[in-house]
Amino acid sequence: MKRILLAVFGILALAFATLTPAIAQSKGTVYYLVPTLLDEFQTGSVSALELFLKQVGYDFKSLNADNKTDAQQSQMNDVIALKPAAIVLAAVDFNALKPSIEAARAAGIPVVEFDRQITSTPSDFTSVAGTVEIGYVAADQAEKLLKAKNGSVKGKVLQVLGDPGDPYTLDIQKGFEEKMKAFPDVKIISLPAMQWEASNAGTIVADQMLANPDIDLIFSHAAHLSVAAVASLEAAGKKPGDVMLMSSNGAPVGLDLIRKGWLNVEVEQPLYAQAAAVAMFMDKVVKKEEIKPGEYDVLGLKSTVTKEAWGPNIKIPGAAITKENVDNPAFWGNQKPPTDTVKPVE
Repeated sequence: MKRILLAVFGILALAFATLTPAIAQSKGTVYYLVPTLLDEFQTGSVSALELFLKQVGYDFKSLNADNKTDAQQSQMNDVIALKPAAIVLAAVDFNALKPSIEAARAAGIPVVEFDRQITSTPSDFTSVAGTVEIGYVAADQAEKLLKAKNGSVKGKVLQVLGDPGDPYTLDIQKGFEEKMKAFPDVKIISLPAMQWEASNAGTIVADQMLANPDIDLIFSHAAHLSVAAVASLEAAGKKPGDVMLMSSNGAPVGLDLIRKGWLNVEVEQPLYAQAAAVAMFMDKVVKKEEIKPGEYDVLGLKSTVTKEAWGPNIKIPGAAITKENVDNPAFWGNQKPPTDTVKPVE
């Protein structure tokens, strides 16, 4: 009887192992090379990518470059040697990382660009917000704010960029200034906060409020820069509403500034959808299958995949957040991750 039971258990164990490997076995490890963890978008991108990639069967690891190009280049070399299923890269410097991308792909490792588009060399997939479009939305909001304050679209705008080595901020600047050209009575002063350092943004605002005390509106390209801007305004004796403020990534600190009356508008960068799109297409990326251009639904947002010279590229729209809609849980800055499970694109 004992032998019979052992034989039955053996058969059942073999059958279970045969039926379940596709469920239990990981599809491999995906490394995410995050440029910095200085702001809430970057820390949020790590947890969002981990959440969605695990939903579609991948193990996940991340490495922080502390905003140092040489550190990220070394990380790329180390990860290439580990032969992961794929690398997700948000580059510190889009020019300096070009050779590392080419080395990874030459080694047969697909590279996905996240959040920061790199057009100088091909990659296997790119997931970005519509950054130029974020600039357009910001310009629309600036038009409304300046008209409400001055009676027409005129005045002085201080635009605080991020690091000029980052195409994210350059695209927003391009979209914003392109649309603001329709208003010649608006003077725009644009200055970069090097390394995306909040302290640099604070210094820019403090200096410019002395040189140009008639600034109507400050547009920072990230919410954490607006925090520093508010500190400089407070130090100058300003109160909420004395100088209008906008930011462009929708971070929790930005939403808090809206609730406190300092910030008029946040133009959201759709963090959850950008990360979900990476997971949705990861099987195709790893298997090197064609990613077809067209419209895709990503967490309820109508997103567009195009075939560009640098590879398949998905662009996901953002939205304006004001005091009227700031508590909407769909905005990532309210830190309520979607409960729906992401499915791979067939």
